[in-house]
Amino acid sequence: MIPELILTNAHLVLAGEVLHGTLVIRGDRIAEIQPGRSQAPGALDLDGDHLIPGIVDVHTDNLERQVQPRATARWPSRSAMLAHDSQTAAAGVTTVLDALCLGDLGFDVGRTQTFVEGVQDLDALAGTGLLKSDHFLHLRCEIPAADMRELVEMAADHPLVRMVSFMDHSPGVGQYRDVERYRQMRIRNGKTAEQVDKRITELLEQRERLLEPNRRWLLERVAYRNLPLASHDDDSPEGIARNAADGIRISEFPVTLEAAQAAKKLGVQVIAGAPNIVRGGSHSGNVAVSDLMHDQAVDVLASDYVPPAMVEAAWLAAGQGHTTLPAAIAMITDTAARMAGFTDRGRLEAGLRADLVQIRPHEGHAVVRKVWRAGERIA
Repeated sequence: MIPELILTNAHLVLAGEVLHGTLVIRGDRIAEIQPGRSQAPGALDLDGDHLIPGIVDVHTDNLERQVQPRATARWPSRSAMLAHDSQTAAAGVTTVLDALCLGDLGFDVGRTQTFVEGVQDLDALAGTGLLKSDHFLHLRCEIPAADMRELVEMAADHPLVRMVSFMDHSPGVGQYRDVERYRQMRIRNGKTAEQVDKRITELLEQRERLLEPNRRWLLERVAYRNLPLASHDDDSPEGIARNAADGIRISEFPVTLEAAQAAKKLGVQVIAGAPNIVRGGSHSGNVAVSDLMHDQAVDVLASDYVPPAMVEAAWLAAGQGHTTLPAAIAMITDTAARMAGFTDRGRLEAGLRADLVQIRPHEGHAVVRKVWRAGERIA
């Protein structure tokens, strides 16, 4: 007999409405959704809390934060992966695309090690049942980097890859389009002015030489997999148009309103950072996501670097009148799932996987109380 779990007295956040009712789980699937309270013996009373689908995070750098909790303290890789997994689950994220950087531009020491060991850790842990969340790979490819191609070759055919993004973190481009701001940031991080100026010159020369051939190579290398392709930190309508023409149909973290508006006009989906909403603006001086929301220029919210920000940002977006609660929740569940190619999750709907999050709003915050993945309680 298939085990059954009845969750009742909940505000169910459905595709177009919030329904006070009951959700029945059988095995790892949602079996029924009913209005009203269940009187069945053993039904779990959710005390009127909200119940949403499990969150799907299409871009998180949280593993990097666990690997490098202090500037001079690198954490053991496997321990960092397990800590990252626990944090995502506790935040209601049941499906996570771990965004690992492929390519070194000289300032982020250790990122290549994080990528290599991160993939090894996922391979080692994926079949053990020890990971709480469902983990996949998002390859963040630093296009002008000299080592980008060899690193891509290590993972391009990996079965867990669900998304590939085209990044250019060169000075003068995207979020670093203000070269002096970029220069001062690097100096604050411990480099001398002479070291930074020398590296900027080297990076600009490298970009001129490698950007276009590396871009064409990557487009061809991953074409056979038909993966979702994203551009990163778009700063102009011209860049959006060029990417769209090349089949890059996602713009993640556009840094200007004009770029996001251009993406929407071309039918390019936009990913924005949830921490930007929670903080009330960008940490690096770029466009505020609340402005993008007001302009209806956001499709999906991602955690970027703070997993708990996703549910809080969705609640804030609805509370500030930018959208409805069901539409805001879809940005971190249904639309995100579809973007990453998942058809078995993301909605409270009979037949879909029982990935669920119980949430209680409290004084403007959305507090995660319980989390289930595939019908099993994980947090």
